[in-house]
Parts: sequence; C-alpha cells; structure tokens
Amino acid sequence: QVLVVVSGGGLAQSGGPLRRSCAASGNIVSILATRWYRQAPGKQRELVAKITSGGRTNLLDSVEGRFTISRDSAKNTVYLQMNNLSAEDTALYSCNVYGVYVDRRSFNSWGQGTQVTVFS
Repeated sequence: QVLVVVSGGGLAQSGGPLRRSCAASGNIVSILATRWYRQAPGKQRELVAKITSGGRTNLLDSVEGRFTISRDSAKNTVYLQMNNLSAEDTALYSCNVYGVYVDRRSFNSWGQGTQVTVFS
C-alpha cells in the first residue's frame, strides 16, 4: 500500500506564493508520474501539473509561467510551487501518484485534497 501525504500552506494573498508537497511512501520501486489536480466549486476537476519519472513536465495553460512542478526522487516527493496567485487559483488541490511496487504491480494512489484560498 502506498501512502500519499500532501502538505503546505493553504492561504495566500493575491499575487503571493504558496508551495505544496506530495510525498509517497511504501514498497515503491518506481514512481512513473505525479499529477496535481484542482477543482473549484461548480467547476470540473482539471489537471494542473504533471511530472514524469524522466523529469518531463506539463502545466495547465492558465498556470504556465506562474506554477512550477519539481521533484526530489530520493524522497519520492513532488513539489508544486505556485507564484503570482490569483482568485482563479482558489480550489481544492489533490495529488495523484502512479508507479510500481517492488513486486512489479502498478499502483495509482491519491493524497488528501487540500484547500488553496487566494484572497485580495
């Protein structure tokens, strides 16, 4: 079983920064991809950022240039650095980790959703 723990601040002033981390633990041999999603009230969930085992990243167009996704492979941890936040970034943020156990089975695990609120 994989445990995914999300941490980081949840309240920021408009234009300010926040950083979230997503740490996976368990009998993991490889993390193939980590994704950050968000869902605002009344809206569909959207993929905000993704990073693969090869270090390739993808960002939602609306956060490009403001958000950065990075990883510390030794710690099985992925970071979402969010800069120049706006009210449109207010949402419930979740982390998804896809990888392989030591017994070669794949897993797809979610961390707890945590609220990000941007105020002016």
